[in-house]
Amino acid sequence: MPGDNSWDARDNTWKAEDKGLEPRPKGSGAAPFESDRHRMHSGRPWGCARAGLRRPRSVGLGPHAGRFMIYSSVIDMIGNTPMLDVSVLSPNPGVRILAKAEGANPAGSVKDRIAKKMIEEAEADGTLRPGQQIIEPSSGNTGIAMAMIAKLKGYPIKIVMPHNVSVERRQLLSVFGAEIILYEGPDGSNGAVREARRLAGEHPDWAFLYQYANEANPRAHYEGTGPEIYEEVPEISHFVAGLGTSGTLMGVGTYLKECNPDIKVMAVEPPSGELVEGLRSLEDGYIPPIYEKWGGQDLLDGKRIVRPRESIEWTRRLVDGCGFFCGISSGAAMAGAVKIASGIESGVIVFVAADGGWKYLSTGAWTDDIDEVARKAEKIIYF
Repeated sequence: MPGDNSWDARDNTWKAEDKGLEPRPKGSGAAPFESDRHRMHSGRPWGCARAGLRRPRSVGLGPHAGRFMIYSSVIDMIGNTPMLDVSVLSPNPGVRILAKAEGANPAGSVKDRIAKKMIEEAEADGTLRPGQQIIEPSSGNTGIAMAMIAKLKGYPIKIVMPHNVSVERRQLLSVFGAEIILYEGPDGSNGAVREARRLAGEHPDWAFLYQYANEANPRAHYEGTGPEIYEEVPEISHFVAGLGTSGTLMGVGTYLKECNPDIKVMAVEPPSGELVEGLRSLEDGYIPPIYEKWGGQDLLDGKRIVRPRESIEWTRRLVDGCGFFCGISSGAAMAGAVKIASGIESGVIVFVAADGGWKYLSTGAWTDDIDEVARKAEKIIYF
């Protein structure tokens, strides 16, 4: 159509004719996505000028170039995850809700990003040497992601985890060759952290990267997840994520506020003393060091409390209403997004769907009686 975007095979670019936009960078190849079309009509540029996003190498030329990529390693597949519109579930027609689908990462979760960043920075500064033993406390996704990368890079790895993790956690760690050290105490993840710190102290020759205090954790999101979100959704008004290590909130939140100080950064956490997989309440006494280092108290604009049953309800609704099969912490984040949507007139909310649902099938989260699933959640750590 006249004035529409057109492919120019001579210089491998899309022409944004009569739209007031810069052409897409050479080599990007693929036709504009829906969010790109929104920007064409709004006249917005290609995201924040500081984004500098990594783009995989395009294969071939022509209008379909860039849709199929060849990667040299699964590590290179980490990041650039898709955004899914789940606004059909919004309680407010004036508020769009979008999910950043982190289950698309190769080890299946948002933690792929920080595992890659922590290991690469440790290699660069000499903390991690070839063949060195790694030890890390994790109740699930971080350990799985680190084990995947450690296997590819030739590092032996020990994961200290609570005894009450779901069977999928242990199976996936075993697939990637990790040695599992079970912590049998009653204090779950916090006890596993203390046990890992004790073991690391007894073995100074081991590399202890410690996701809760490692600033590579929020940096992975400041340099990756945040720029991706702002490029995809420059009209974002609220960012929502679960409060675990706090790395996602701190990294993405800091980046977004640098691009637009009016963006609200909201945390989702369980009530004190209750378990929602993957999340923690600061009221329970443990404050992640990176939360303090990155000024979490000043960065956050608010919190929404989500109970275990609500998390499971919204995990199911995402499947029923959108066909989006994601983990229970994603349901918690969606529940928080819905609460925010109910309290504002208009806006665009982006929440992080931390992982896919495949690792939760044994929990019965989608098939069993919901009250029974909620009771199980008090005894078994699913993340």
